[in-house]
Amino acid sequence: MKKIILSVAVAALLLSCKEETKAKVKEASKAVGADLKQAADSAKVKAKKVLDSSKVGEKAKALIAKGAEKVEKGAKQVQEATKK
Repeated sequence: MKKIILSVAVAALLLSCKEETKAKVKEASKAVGADLKQAADSAKVKAKKVLDSSKVGEKAKALIAKGAEKVEKGAKQVQEATKK
């Protein structure tokens, strides 16, 4: 009789713990999902910044090249003016 009551008590305890565990797992899954979403958003923002900075770098290179061409052209004009 004691064994039956003890078995029923242990089974009831395991079933009640199982429900709590399921709830905890569900909450943990939601938390991990939120963390992953936040990490993905953060990575997206960082990637955007890197891409924007590389675009700015390309634009700066183009502007520097154009500026160098204009300086060369101006220097040639000054040389021609001084030769005359």
